[in-house]
Amino acid sequence: MSWTHGEIDIIEELRPELIGYCYRMMGSIFEAEDAVQDATIRIWQSWDQIRQDASRKAWIYRIATNVCLDRLRSAKRRALPMDLSEPAALITEPKDSLSRASWIWPAPDSVGNPVDIVVNRETIRLSFIAILQKLPPRQRAVLILHDVFRWPANQTADAMGMTAAAVNSALQRARATLAHANLRSDALQELDGEADQALLARYVEAFEQYDIDALLSLFHENSSLSMPPFVMWVSGRPNMSSFYDITSSHCSGSRLLPIRANGNCPAYAQYMPSGHDGLLVPWAIHVLEIQEGKIAHLHHFIDSDLFGQFGLPDFLDTNTDFATYR
Repeated sequence: MSWTHGEIDIIEELRPELIGYCYRMMGSIFEAEDAVQDATIRIWQSWDQIRQDASRKAWIYRIATNVCLDRLRSAKRRALPMDLSEPAALITEPKDSLSRASWIWPAPDSVGNPVDIVVNRETIRLSFIAILQKLPPRQRAVLILHDVFRWPANQTADAMGMTAAAVNSALQRARATLAHANLRSDALQELDGEADQALLARYVEAFEQYDIDALLSLFHENSSLSMPPFVMWVSGRPNMSSFYDITSSHCSGSRLLPIRANGNCPAYAQYMPSGHDGLLVPWAIHVLEIQEGKIAHLHHFIDSDLFGQFGLPDFLDTNTDFATYR
């Protein structure tokens, strides 16, 4: 089979938005990347059939959807810690953890949306990804294509291999489920449109100096903090103070690089001392959920493999001029 440059370009142009679609489906940037890779192989294998179809984009999305559905068939629902358990009553160093497959993970802000549609930032917030996971996979796909990407029912039906009537029925059921989901993370859906840059500067300064009092002054009184893959999460300033004190060995001496995640949320890559002089290594991705000028929730995603997804270096030198990153 011979390929034209135009045909290759079609697939490459769609790749960022396919990753955004698969991320919403899977709840994990790791799984989204793998799903798009699998879908790309299937697209190449089916291109002669796709060539002859008037709606190539719907065909490509049908293949990507089927890859996601195959992967989700035996998967359990991913979640954020605050939607799985009560906040910790006794503050200790976290020990109980679940596998990577249990959690929703952040995505770099470069995860694409359809090139011809301006998609609301809220539809890739961590809280929205969490509520999507409440839906059965086929309803999830229909809702993303129709309500998020704003495809008409007939185009969604083409991509799903369904009738328009079946799409509308699936949408009704999906919307009803979301309306009654009642997740704790729902409280994080209403975020400030733009983060106060002075607040962010104070957060970096307080964390890097590990000034717990200064850190806590940036949070709401009833704010919270979580740290996948650990199940434990912490609510309220007094408990957060205890937590920061107990876990200081993982944070003191760290440096933060600014990044953006999940709908332009302010986020930071934390590099901690490695024990070797002058070397800092990846530890966690911080994603700040800001409401009414203060931090409502802080996600610490502890997985060094995330740094590669955000295009971050494998290590840093303590002599790095961090001001150039800010």
